[in-house]
Amino acid sequence: MNLVGRTGFGIEDVMALRASVLSRSAALRDVRSASEAGRAFAPPQAPGAGFADTLHNALKQVSAVQDHSSQMQVAYERGQVTDIAQVMLARQEAGVAFEATLQVRNKLLNAYQDIMRMGG
Repeated sequence: MNLVGRTGFGIEDVMALRASVLSRSAALRDVRSASEAGRAFAPPQAPGAGFADTLHNALKQVSAVQDHSSQMQVAYERGQVTDIAQVMLARQEAGVAFEATLQVRNKLLNAYQDIMRMGG
């Protein structure tokens, strides 16, 4: 993205910047999760585990990510954390986790509504 010599900053530039931030965030999250290997996340489910258990564990993970983000923000406000990049990464990670959860909820709701329409 080259902005030198341009007079405007269009929606394409904003979307490209957003995509760049999201890809970097995903890469950083992958590196972080690889370095923490199992410390923050629950172990994988057994092959016969139920859907409700899987969903419950996923929601617990999202909640943990959001709690971590809140703790990082409070620590930054108190001056305990001075690296704003860590705080912003935690906030971005929480936002992505929430957005993914919202998308899964929407898909489940649509599937439920489709099933209910089939029965009638």
